[in-house]
Amino acid sequence: MDNRTFLIGIDVSTTACKVVVWDQAGGVANTARAPLLVEMAKSGWHEQPAESWWRALCQALRKALRGIDPGRLAGLAIAHQRETFVPVDEQGRPLRNGILWMDERAGSLLPELAETLRLTAFHRITGKPLSGNLTLAKIAWLRRYEPEIFQHTRYYLEVHAYLVYCLTGKFATGWGCADPTGLFDIVKNCWAEEILQKMGLRPDQFPPAFPAGTHLGELSRGAARATGLPEGMPVFAGLGDGQAGGLGANICQNGTAYLTLGTSVVSGTFSNRYLVDPAFRTMVGGIPNTYLLETVLLGGTYTIDWLMHTILGKKGASLTRQRQVFEAELDRVPPGSAGLLLVPYWNSAMNPYWDASASGVILGLRGSHTPIQLYRAILEGIGFELRLEIEGVETALRHPIESLVVMGGGARSAGWCQIIADITGKPAVRLATEEAAALGAGILVAAGSGLYTDIAQAAQAMSRRSPEGFLPNPERCQYYQQVYTDVYRSIYPALRQPMARLAELIQGKFLSTPS
Repeated sequence: MDNRTFLIGIDVSTTACKVVVWDQAGGVANTARAPLLVEMAKSGWHEQPAESWWRALCQALRKALRGIDPGRLAGLAIAHQRETFVPVDEQGRPLRNGILWMDERAGSLLPELAETLRLTAFHRITGKPLSGNLTLAKIAWLRRYEPEIFQHTRYYLEVHAYLVYCLTGKFATGWGCADPTGLFDIVKNCWAEEILQKMGLRPDQFPPAFPAGTHLGELSRGAARATGLPEGMPVFAGLGDGQAGGLGANICQNGTAYLTLGTSVVSGTFSNRYLVDPAFRTMVGGIPNTYLLETVLLGGTYTIDWLMHTILGKKGASLTRQRQVFEAELDRVPPGSAGLLLVPYWNSAMNPYWDASASGVILGLRGSHTPIQLYRAILEGIGFELRLEIEGVETALRHPIESLVVMGGGARSAGWCQIIADITGKPAVRLATEEAAALGAGILVAAGSGLYTDIAQAAQAMSRRSPEGFLPNPERCQYYQQVYTDVYRSIYPALRQPMARLAELIQGKFLSTPS
């Protein structure tokens, strides 16, 4: 007889809503997903109707619940794409499309915001240097270019808060969901009144925020009909997808870090101390009153997709086949990619430089180079950038990162995992599930519903790692060390000023102010 208790972990990413029904040991009972589409009305704009988040959630839930006894469900929690938000009215109705984390429209406002916010204080309060991906910057854009929306907004809701409202009828969110907005004081764990005031905003325009795993409310009758879930089922406070992924990887002790190889490459290192530094952004951790020191490279598999789509013209099945060919041939290309060295700023630079005008660099390109050599150069370039990021985090922590837990779509590439181990000098191991963020959400349900004494115990019990590991190869480590020290570290600092000037010239000649 099946006596398992089931936990619903939800991951609302940029491209899909994924629902995983976990058991209390971290096993998968069922899973389903529903797609999400990104709208791009103008170059650099990325939007989604908030209603599509709810429709996708309902669709995925109904699929995932097939064959599941509703009486065994302990509750649900949500992990979500961060920095994405929607302005709503008093009844929670969206006033416009949601603006996504990757949206670039606010970049031109950053110098003005820097003057307004006093950056040292802003970083100390929020744990983050100012950047265009933050919700704060996009709200500033609304104030400037859509003043009617700005004036009539009752609440600004990130994805988690919007869906919690759809599920329960209550305006509420989690500390780790409010945190990525750039409007939350992550020391005091409350909305940052000093910053809000300077932005012309009020604390009551944002939902009350609670620790991860807090019982926020119960499923309403209407939401039960829409989703197929039982009325009254508990909804627990979730996390941003990055922090939830860290929890799913059991990054709950000093010296441990996760690495997500996705559209962006995100690494998070556990800290029980509050630290701020330009080398990383400080995020609220999955365990209340702990932190993740997070580094982000926006040009992760995004850069691989550029090679596949733009350079090689691959789509659909042909793209999948090309990936398989490259993976099979990767070891035939020696370290160094036949003299190619790539700085992977295909989508600007965040830590440690925080330069919106930064762009990618391919050094050493000749007519004799082949696509597979360029492919390896991309993987190596991301590895070198990861090493730069890790060194900054270790300096702030004053102790080493012992190993990396790798997850995300890119983790399927054994060759890439080995390259990362060789360049960073860190052993790497894959997470057993590809749905780390949904597992982190399930862990919060397990702890919040009392199946475990606390979140740390739930993570320890439910997180699993693959037995296969990747150890640094001493000979390759030595070669990569020389390339990193003698060449890679100096490329961007030498090119920063010319890059910025080129961006100014292009901006002035070809781009106009959005309206």
